[in-house]
Amino acid sequence: MFKVLLVDDQKLIRDGIKSLLGLSGQVGVVGECADGSAVVSACQQLAPDVVLLDLSMPVMNGIQTLVELQQADINIPVLILTTFDEHELVLKSISCGARGFLLKDVSLDTLVQAITTLAQGGSWFAPNVTERLLGAVQKTDKNDVFTMPPQLEPLSDKELEILQLMAAGYSNKEIAAALYKSEGTVKNQCSAILAKLGVRDRTRAVLLALELGLIS
Repeated sequence: MFKVLLVDDQKLIRDGIKSLLGLSGQVGVVGECADGSAVVSACQQLAPDVVLLDLSMPVMNGIQTLVELQQADINIPVLILTTFDEHELVLKSISCGARGFLLKDVSLDTLVQAITTLAQGGSWFAPNVTERLLGAVQKTDKNDVFTMPPQLEPLSDKELEILQLMAAGYSNKEIAAALYKSEGTVKNQCSAILAKLGVRDRTRAVLLALELGLIS
């Protein structure tokens, strides 16, 4: 059974999610936090497989919590579960290391599947969230636009492996350690991936790869 740390400022929401996850037989809540201020210590003490994190909270919100986790060098995958799907929040969450993003109207089966996927090293972004995000990004300034290359240059197996790690929120240093490469080599490969996909940053590379089904 996968262990979840549940972070949400509303006790009723926490109680409901905890009860529902308990019915699945696959996921159990091992700890709860009412805001992000205690998440680092809870992760260190409880070693959950996944952190289920709300974005809108007092004291310390979800984005601040993601930053705190990164600064503490805690690599437990974080699944955002929120009522807000503004593209700025999704982009910010991804850039701060979130490996999944779901809305609170999700079904129990999907939530359990997402948690399981993250616990096993994958990522999970709700299709409707990804679609809206891509649409929003495509409407930005034409000088800073996310565009689909007319003919996508194929990525090598190694580049796809790096792209999957990028989607999971790994830094170049962490990717280098995982693949036993130098950080400089990984940086060059990341640049090559961006060039092949025709995008200017890692976030857009991940979004395009998800849209094209290159990664899961």
